[in-house]
Amino acid sequence: MDPRILLASGFVALAAIAGVLVVAASPDKPAPASLAEAKLAAPATKASPKPVAKPVPAKDEPFVIKRILPIKGAIKYGEWHWDEKDVPPGPIVLTVDLQARVISVFRGGYEIGAAAVLLGTSENPTPLGVFPITQKDKDHVSNIYTGAPMPYMQRLTNDGITLHGSDVALGYASHGCVGMPDAFAAKVFAATKLGDKVYITRGKQVGMGDNLVGG
Repeated sequence: MDPRILLASGFVALAAIAGVLVVAASPDKPAPASLAEAKLAAPATKASPKPVAKPVPAKDEPFVIKRILPIKGAIKYGEWHWDEKDVPPGPIVLTVDLQARVISVFRGGYEIGAAAVLLGTSENPTPLGVFPITQKDKDHVSNIYTGAPMPYMQRLTNDGITLHGSDVALGYASHGCVGMPDAFAAKVFAATKLGDKVYITRGKQVGMGDNLVGG
């Protein structure tokens, strides 16, 4: 056979094979011309929807000061104030400022009572700190100080520090207890329960919007 015919037949066969390979390798869509085009051509993935946070109703903060009694000037020895009119129920917190020598009673953040108090001396100081009321006795008599009457007693420590009624007058002092006028002590006694806390500080100033128990 003529060699040229064989060569021509070979070329035809090679062309046919190449055509089949091109058809097999060709995708339905043309290949991207660049990497950037390839990224753009990739199908977009849908982001998972984030859960919507439900609104939380604002809580009433029972220990934030909402009212201070309108008392003019410094409270004098023997003087006390009490006004719980229109004050809603709430937890009781007592504060004692050793520097001002004043006790305040708060119900749900509203000051309902305030009085000048007797405090301890340098030899028998009134301690600083936070003290829950652990015992109440309306007609208590001291078993430490020779049977001294301590009406409306509310115990703060196991070594004898209490709140109680007393003759609050200039020049008097206690053995570390917080002495209140008897009539005021009776109101405090009626307002509190076991576990209510007494915060005793020195010179800490508080005002409207402050937290009674924070910091």
